[in-house]
Amino acid sequence: DKSERSLPLQRQMMSAMEAVCDGEEPEVVTEACLLSEFSERGEARALINNLPDIHHDTVSREATIEKFVVIMDRYQEQPHLLDPHLEWMLNMLLEMIRNEKSPPPMVHLCFKFLYIISKVRGYKIFMQLFPHEVSDVQPVLDLLCRQDPKDTETWETRYILLLWLSMTCLIPFDLSRLDGHLSTDPGLNRESIMDRILAVAKSFLRVSDKSRDAASVLVSKFVTRPDVKQKRLGDFLDWCLTTISQTSEVTMEGTVTLDGALQSLAQLFKHGKRDDFLQYAPTVLQCLNQKRIAESNQATLRKLGVKVVQRLGLTFLKPRLAKWRYQRGSRSLAVNLAQSSVTESVEATKPDLESVSQEEDYDIPEEVENIIEQLLVGLKDKETIVRWSSAKGIGRVTGRLPKQLADDVVESVLECFSFQETDNAWHGGCLALAELGRRGLLLPSRLSDVVPLIIKALTYDEKRGACSLGSNVRDAACYVCWAFARAYEPNELKPYVNQIASALVIATVFDRNITCRKAASVNILSPQGTFPHGIDILTAADYFTVGNLNNCYLTISVYIAGFEEYTKPLIDHLVAMKVNHWDGVIRELATKGLHNLTIQAPEYMANTVLPQLLPMATGMDLHRRHGAILACAEITHALYELATQNNRLHPWVTDFLSSDTIEGLKNIHQKVCRISLLFCCLIEKLSLSKMPFKDDPVITGWQWLIDDSLKNLHLFSSGARRGIQDAALSALAALCLQYYQVEPGVADVEMQGTGNADQALMGVFLGVHILLAINCLFTSICCHTDQLVSQYLLALESPEVLMRCGCTLALGSLPPFMIRGKLQKILPGLQATCKVVQKAASLTEARRDAATAMSQVCVAVGVCAQGSPDRVLCEGNIRPVYEALLGCMNDYSTDSRGDVGAWVRAAAMSSLMDVTLLLTVISLIFCSVQRMMCCLAQQAAEKIDRYRAHAGTVFLRLLHSTDPAVPHIPHREELLSIFPLLIVSCLKTQAFRVLRLSVRYSSQSLFEYLKGIQQDATVLQQFGDTLLRIFRDNLRNDRVSVPLLKMVDQILANGCFDRFASEESHPFCVELLAICKEEIRKSKDVQKLLSCIAVFCGMVQFKGDVREKVLVQLLMLLCHPFPVIRKMTASQVYEMLLTYDDVIDDDQVLADVMASLSDTNCDIATVRTHRNQLCDWLGVPRPILVTKVTHLGD
Repeated sequence: DKSERSLPLQRQMMSAMEAVCDGEEPEVVTEACLLSEFSERGEARALINNLPDIHHDTVSREATIEKFVVIMDRYQEQPHLLDPHLEWMLNMLLEMIRNEKSPPPMVHLCFKFLYIISKVRGYKIFMQLFPHEVSDVQPVLDLLCRQDPKDTETWETRYILLLWLSMTCLIPFDLSRLDGHLSTDPGLNRESIMDRILAVAKSFLRVSDKSRDAASVLVSKFVTRPDVKQKRLGDFLDWCLTTISQTSEVTMEGTVTLDGALQSLAQLFKHGKRDDFLQYAPTVLQCLNQKRIAESNQATLRKLGVKVVQRLGLTFLKPRLAKWRYQRGSRSLAVNLAQSSVTESVEATKPDLESVSQEEDYDIPEEVENIIEQLLVGLKDKETIVRWSSAKGIGRVTGRLPKQLADDVVESVLECFSFQETDNAWHGGCLALAELGRRGLLLPSRLSDVVPLIIKALTYDEKRGACSLGSNVRDAACYVCWAFARAYEPNELKPYVNQIASALVIATVFDRNITCRKAASVNILSPQGTFPHGIDILTAADYFTVGNLNNCYLTISVYIAGFEEYTKPLIDHLVAMKVNHWDGVIRELATKGLHNLTIQAPEYMANTVLPQLLPMATGMDLHRRHGAILACAEITHALYELATQNNRLHPWVTDFLSSDTIEGLKNIHQKVCRISLLFCCLIEKLSLSKMPFKDDPVITGWQWLIDDSLKNLHLFSSGARRGIQDAALSALAALCLQYYQVEPGVADVEMQGTGNADQALMGVFLGVHILLAINCLFTSICCHTDQLVSQYLLALESPEVLMRCGCTLALGSLPPFMIRGKLQKILPGLQATCKVVQKAASLTEARRDAATAMSQVCVAVGVCAQGSPDRVLCEGNIRPVYEALLGCMNDYSTDSRGDVGAWVRAAAMSSLMDVTLLLTVISLIFCSVQRMMCCLAQQAAEKIDRYRAHAGTVFLRLLHSTDPAVPHIPHREELLSIFPLLIVSCLKTQAFRVLRLSVRYSSQSLFEYLKGIQQDATVLQQFGDTLLRIFRDNLRNDRVSVPLLKMVDQILANGCFDRFASEESHPFCVELLAICKEEIRKSKDVQKLLSCIAVFCGMVQFKGDVREKVLVQLLMLLCHPFPVIRKMTASQVYEMLLTYDDVIDDDQVLADVMASLSDTNCDIATVRTHRNQLCDWLGVPRPILVTKVTHLGD
């Protein structure tokens, strides 16, 4: 099969990729994956020998089968290596099967092994090794008759037995001689061997497993025997036709029956002699026509119908090799080398026209026309297997037709390539042409008609709903090229080789489907050296490099376009087919590809391509408009870059573009409805290209488009917002840098000045979008650089979060000359946006972007210690920047999306790093560094992996900064010893893994540290005081208090406070109990209550009044309103009493308490009584229910 043939190539590709990753040569690994012999023969022999010992054990049996399958599957691509070893494996297994002592499970296991071998080597080769003596017929037949066709576990046994019986049927003796072994008792029905085999074959043609395929093979071997065909051929064919006529495909059983009957007919007409079957062919064809197999809903039945029909066609036609066919010469290398010259070889292959005309003088049966018609219809079937079978049938039947009729068949095949036909017809037509070409049935005179169709098929792509059709057509077209290259002499293809080469190169680099790109790439060297620059192209666009689509569009295409033959075809294809493609990714890649290809043909791009794209950019088709506008932008920018290379002092894109083209680029946004992302990209590229639009009214319209995109992000879908925002910011930066300064570093204060109002109003009369014109009017009145910054600052107070985000980042994107002189307005505005306001808790994205913009502004204006606070970063304005960013490090806001404050913290970490490294250059840095490093260390221990890794990366970057070093880092030397410079690169690339491991072992390290300071009362007391201080400072702060309670529980459970437990009523214990009581007072947080219960149970180890108070708290929780709290408290107290046996001294009381806790009903109505009883047993006062008193006035 085609899929099996491609398997070795796929595995070689994977091995080569692994080799590249390991730094090896891919060719070495590719050769190494080709096996040289059956190296596992010893292991296979051992597995077969062990079958008698393991057949009864299910686990061992399955393991053995799995091992054998793994061994054999290695030789799927090289099954011939098994040939020297097939005989001994078969003999070993047959010996076990023939052994009368072998139990049935073992026999079935042996047949399963035989099937595994036949699957790898192929049944046609493997079945020839079965013993086929006369003595084998009866035992094999008897064993097969004893099998249960309905047993789904032993189908391999029936499959192999049918193949074995097929071989035994080839004995050169009349089967009637074997009937003498039958019983002579007149009371028994005598049934001949012939009838028994036919009955078995018919029965297995109706089964639903693979035995049906083997039964059709048995029929083809058995019924075509000379003695059987004389007596049973007609009857069997009648049975098949009756079965086909009377069976309905509506049911699954009917489909299986039809499948078996059609398979047997196909095999019979394939292996039988024409003279024997010719008389039956019209009847079979008439039956199939009446059944209308081609209209069946089952693809398998349609395929089998096509196979039978083509075999009938070969039966109607005489078995002859058409003399008129095109013959390239001998396909044997030895024969070609023996020939004296190529000319003699070519002359020898030319047909004798006189003999051709004499041979064609015979009548063609009228049924052949019907057969060819059915095969042509099969070329348009919706299933590939049917089309492929029809194509092979077309090739086989056409090879026996006269030249004129064969040409009519070719003409009918070419009709499949009409654009009114579906992709199925195109695919089937390509397969048929490939078959005709391979067989020499497509004469060179037809190439002028065929080649243009194949070139169209190489780019066939039809949109259907949300996807496209045509990848199979393009792949089949590549197969046609492969077939033609091997079917025709180079001289025959020479007139078309440039067209084919260009089409194949286009498919290699620009096809959307990876399989089509790879299929096209392997054809580059097919036409025997006639492919222009084939070796050079194949080196750059080999089977592996074309796997990456970006690489194909942006790199390989540029290299290939360096050859003159392919430059314009590549560009024209992008403009005609890919710029307007339905897939947005392909459109964007096409425009970037045009950008890279511009350097190869700048004049062609400027004078031909751009004039073609400008009308497309203002057309009605959205896809075409989108691609054309992006392409115009990319090509213009590429022309500017080329002009920069040619004239570095005064690069002008106008050196390439005509005035009409420039005017068309300027007016695109006025003729097309607003598309934010698209026009922002256009504005950016035209600004970067320094188009001569300074002081032009179009700049006002561009600025309005950018501002409108930033201020209305909430109107766009969530998936498009980020792209639109990034494009608008990039466009804003490029626009300001090019058009808003009178000279380098000096802003144009009166940009647009006067005249824009008249231009805006005139736009209304000229058909410009009215909203655009009105906004241009208002913008033109107040379009100054100061007011542009002011409107962004004003938007920072907007209630719309996305407007805040857009304008915040817009401030960070402004060039330095627009920021200087306004820094004391911008920085306070951004700092205010960074602050968490209780009423604006949902403005998380705005705070994140404000933190990012703050560092961008600082980096843009630069730093000067004694500079002006309104122009640069200096001593007068640096401290508020640090305070704002460090404040963002404590943003732990949460909403339905989770810990959204992590976005702000991550942005603050990056901004702190950028600002700190900037200030370090002039040693302008404060003691805030110590606080910053502590915050980074804290973030490196947070829950979310990504942010821990980010914090670790920033921490290491600041720690190891040497140009110059960051001062005021606490314990710098100790940290450098922990994280030496040698391993920093590894830590940066594996920060996630390192920090994850540190979190995993952090608790273990803490416990070891606490146990190590048990003897140092002062240090342990300091740790306890710090713990209590953190608890007090974060009282009722669930983000801190709940994890802290869980940590205290683990510390108590690991005995880290045993020193405190040895003293009665230690201050640490008393304070911890008081804080815990305050933390859970009136709390309804289940997680917090459960964590506190665990801490109370751990505090029982403390003696004195603390233990009594803890027990009171636990017993009060036994009557908590929440059932889960009552139940968990009882369970925890039960475990606590088992752990600390000194809580109750009396064993009887302990037993009663344990029984009460395990049997306590969690119903609130009865649990209080049990709780009071537990208080008496534990010797603690009963809790008193507090009655609420209501004071009534007069």
